[in-house]
Formats: sequence, structure tokens, C-alpha cells
Amino acid sequence: MPRVKSAQRLSVQNRPGRMRLLLRRARRYSRLGLGVGAGMAVLLVGWLFLRPADPGTLLAGMQTRLTAGTANAGLRLRQIDIEGRVNTAEPLLRAAIGVHLDEAILSVSLTAMKARIETLSSVQSVVIERQLPDRLVVRLYEREPLAIWQNQGKFSLIDRAGRVVERDLAESQDLPLIVGAGAPQAAALMLDVLNRHPALLSRMVAAIRVGERRWNLRLQTGADVMLPEGHEDVAIARLMSLHQDQGLLDRPLKSIDLRLPDRLIIRPKPDATPDDATQPRGAPPRRPT
Repeated sequence: MPRVKSAQRLSVQNRPGRMRLLLRRARRYSRLGLGVGAGMAVLLVGWLFLRPADPGTLLAGMQTRLTAGTANAGLRLRQIDIEGRVNTAEPLLRAAIGVHLDEAILSVSLTAMKARIETLSSVQSVVIERQLPDRLVVRLYEREPLAIWQNQGKFSLIDRAGRVVERDLAESQDLPLIVGAGAPQAAALMLDVLNRHPALLSRMVAAIRVGERRWNLRLQTGADVMLPEGHEDVAIARLMSLHQDQGLLDRPLKSIDLRLPDRLIIRPKPDATPDDATQPRGAPPRRPT
């Protein structure tokens, strides 16, 4: 059975007139135009604030007038939130932020503030957000200490980049010790290798940088493990294989020289007997045959 269309839909009288259609289109385009205009105005104001201007120029005068206008409209700094601060001294951080409450918030240079904060030795990076109308959020990412560095009788904490971290040494006594000039810059790669061999790391007293080229590892037994330049990972893997088979790290040795790829040179302590040097420390003495 065919469907019957309603008379209302078929009625020509219910169709909007031409003038009404034109008015509808005009209102639609006017709303679109207002939105585009407002967006362009925001972009223009942002461009005026962000573009550097020399004092006394026309642009500087426009920025001053806009700043005063926005401040009078309520866009003033009322709150500064700091996130992620653990070891950075608060007075130093406040000085680096360098702004005060009740300033016009749009006049605050986030780029300059970021540069000042990242000069602090405990700060790795910072993210700053301007949350209108009246709030700044300063989010710190602090440097994490990687090792304790001993050089010329002084102890400092260093991060992965080799930079000194201002932090209480007493809170980081469990970190590995590195020694010597040039050690901070090379420590991250060396410690990454050592962390893959906890049996060696647990027996190590210090990693000593030699001639700013290579490493010696000082063990708790007093032995020095002499590593080749640039091939530490291969040499340590070889050392740990020998230790697993023969308990090499626990013997009373003076040094274990791994600098040559095709040979291993072991020097016993001067007061060690041949049996001591060939047995792991703590192992039962060999019975005579």
C-alpha cells in the first residue's frame, strides 16, 4: 500500500520565504565572522606580546598599553604553583622565577624565566604554563645523582651528563664511587655495563679513571681489574665467565689485567701462597694428593 505524504510537508505555504532564508544565512555568516575575528584578535594580541620590541619603539608602546589594559581587566598574576621541587633550594628557585604577584600575567616572559631556572645546578629541565586569568605553573624536572665522584680529595654527586648535583652526600651513600679526572663524563656508559653484572658491582669499591682514557675497577679484595679502552663490556663479560667457572673475583690477587683481548694476566698478592692465588677466598684448602 503506498505511503501517503502529509499535507503539511506538501504545502507550499509552509516553506520559508526568500527574505527569511537570506536572514538565516546572514546570521550564520555573521556568527562565523565573529568567531574568525575573535580568533584573529587573540592571535594578534599573542603576537604583540611574544615579539621582542626595543624600548621606545611603536611596538613597545603598543605592548605597554595592551599589558596595562589586560591587567586592568583582571589578568594579573595571583598564584605561582611549583611542582617537582625536592632538592632545589626554594630561595634560589624563587629568585630564578623572578616575578612577583600582582604583575600583569601577559607581560611575564616564559622563555626568559625558563632560561633562568635551568641555570640552577639541581634542575635538568622545566616546563612553565600560563593558565589565564591569574596562574603560573612551574614544573621542575630535577637532576638525579648517578654516582659519587672523588677527585683530589673532594667528593661530589654527579648525574648522567657528568654535571655536579647539589645534594646532601649523606642521602646517597649507596651510589657507586668513581675516581679521577674525566670520570664524570664517562661514568654513565661504564655504570650501565656494571649494572648488568651485579655480582661484580657488589664486589667493587670504586671505578677509577686512568689517564682519562680507560678504567680500573678496585675490588673489596684489594685487586685491581684493568679494563681495555673502549671495550669494557666485552672484557667484563669475559671476567664474569671466568669468575663463574673459577671464583676469580674472590681470590687474593693484586691485579687482573684484561687489556689484551687474547690473554689474561693475573698477579697474586705478594704475601699470597700459590694455593691462595688459585683458590677462591673462603674455599676449603686443597688436600694433598
